[in-house]
Amino acid sequence: METKELPNTSNRSLLKKETLSSLISYAAKKGFNKIFFLMARLFLGFVFIYAAVNKIVEPQNFVESLTNYRLFPYFTINFIAIVLPWIELFSGVLLLFGAKEKESASIIAALLIIFTIVVLISMARGLDFDCGCYGTGKSDRIGLKKILENLFLLILCYAVISKDKILPKTSIKETDNLSF
Repeated sequence: METKELPNTSNRSLLKKETLSSLISYAAKKGFNKIFFLMARLFLGFVFIYAAVNKIVEPQNFVESLTNYRLFPYFTINFIAIVLPWIELFSGVLLLFGAKEKESASIIAALLIIFTIVVLISMARGLDFDCGCYGTGKSDRIGLKKILENLFLLILCYAVISKDKILPKTSIKETDNLSF
């Protein structure tokens, strides 16, 4: 009668660790990091284009959202409602097409910091209303969820801004297939 050897569980664990590390190194060699940065850039671009278009199409609704914050002088609200969406749109389009990535992500990061401060001030004052981030009726109410969303988008901005420090230098031919 033949005896079968029971599998050694310590060898399985070692095999899993080796497999995981080889998968990670394979992903890094095949450009996973490049794909992450590309997806971060595209996501930020689409989010800000979407937000801008809704505000541009219905500026009066955006004026009402800005008025709800009770932070801005009345004579500046129309100016903000007209200019801010276009800044969001141009920054989003530049990010989407990979032009001036660091500059666009820096502008978006600055806007996100301002937006987060405005939401925090409004929360501290006990206000509760639609934030107006994506146009009226399409946004969340001000609160912790909005702050966490802004922080997530800020992390993506940081990733786009610091991409050159994280990714190794590559030739132009290697990066051509990753941008539009």
